[in-house]
Amino acid sequence: MSPPSQDDPGKTLPKQADPPREGSLDAPQRHPVAWKDPDFYDEAALFGELGRVFDICHGCRRCFNLCESFPTLFDLIDQSPSMDLEGVSRKDFWRVVDQCYLCDLCYMTKCPYVPPHPWNVDFPHLMLRAKAVRYRSGDVRMRDKVITSTDAVGKLASIPIVVNIANGLTRNGAARAVLDRTFGIDRRARLPAYHHRTFRRSWAGDDAGPGLPAGATRGRVAIFATCFGNYNEPSVVDDLVVVYRHNGIVLGIPQRERCCGMPKLELGDLESVERYKDENVAELARLVDEGWDIVAPVPSCVLMFKQELPLLFPDDDAVRRVRGRVYDPFEYLLLRGQEGRLRTDFKRSLGRVSYHAACHQRVQNIGSRTREMLARVPGTEVQVIERCSGHDGTYAVKSEFYEDAMKIGRSVVDRVRDAAPDYYTSDCPLAGHQISHGLGDGSSVHHPLQLLRLAYGI
Repeated sequence: MSPPSQDDPGKTLPKQADPPREGSLDAPQRHPVAWKDPDFYDEAALFGELGRVFDICHGCRRCFNLCESFPTLFDLIDQSPSMDLEGVSRKDFWRVVDQCYLCDLCYMTKCPYVPPHPWNVDFPHLMLRAKAVRYRSGDVRMRDKVITSTDAVGKLASIPIVVNIANGLTRNGAARAVLDRTFGIDRRARLPAYHHRTFRRSWAGDDAGPGLPAGATRGRVAIFATCFGNYNEPSVVDDLVVVYRHNGIVLGIPQRERCCGMPKLELGDLESVERYKDENVAELARLVDEGWDIVAPVPSCVLMFKQELPLLFPDDDAVRRVRGRVYDPFEYLLLRGQEGRLRTDFKRSLGRVSYHAACHQRVQNIGSRTREMLARVPGTEVQVIERCSGHDGTYAVKSEFYEDAMKIGRSVVDRVRDAAPDYYTSDCPLAGHQISHGLGDGSSVHHPLQLLRLAYGI
């Protein structure tokens, strides 16, 4: 198979121009996303690039088991009259796009044709381009606009009285059936609860001293709570606070905080991503300049500041400064541990732990820091599960994707069930609850920060 030319998507390269089939052995490189270029939204150019990349994927098929985008594509090809991409209707390309939730695993773990390979395949950012083209055309459901507006929904749902109504409706079968029929939120999906006592409302603050530097870390951390950590699961951020204070880290919070922008990114609403970036990065860059590091308890938000915003805004100096000071919670602790600044006065074993490595943490290329941290607890055995949970932001709650989400996560659920661990856990709170939902046995997930707090006995 020869791929279409990148310069002329309708032209096929001669067979002798094909690069080696094994792909590049160099580390993957990412190119900036030229989303402000008018050509980015040219639909003919988009479909030319979709055809080029889909044809390469068809000839490779290494990503068949990552998500539903690739099986959807391969089934479209195999069931077409010609059994080739030419036999697939271009309108069916959108079915492939719809199944992509930008987990980035195909790029970072499977594809041999990513840059610097001459074929220059970036499947996730091609899907992002397609989503952006469709969003700009107005082809987007009101449901998707609402459920990706996490700040607005969180502020409303956390109001006294409203919070009780909102949580009651998510547990009411009749209400969920109506929501399913009219709004497209599957009645079987687990929906997160809301809290009036949000993390930011209850923040008491620290005596913001100078902190104790250790290696690259400054010992002063501003917590980016995230929408989920603030409105839906403040206990996760509370656990982070207790663990970090136990390790002598000075804590603070940004004066203002908006959604990191990942839900809007997955929708293709790049203008909203830019608005959120402008508000968040101005405040976070100020904190960085004042000597603070930034830690967020949700992997997707860390990835947004480390990777996606720098690629969307490559010339923004404030974005670059923030990128260099944003950390995963366990990455930060272990960096300090390299300098002897990690407490290991654990009071209890965690036994057998099934640890689900969240997709948006795996693609940060920081290693399995959570597993390494939990394994330091004496008498603790950590089983790592590197498969998608199937939740994937808003994907698992949508009526049209609920069954697919449960199928994707089945291997994770089965491995947890077979292991019968003392605890199961995931850095992504949504993924953790998806595992609990799939198990359906009444058990509860424990976030790794909660497990670390239990091990410390604090």
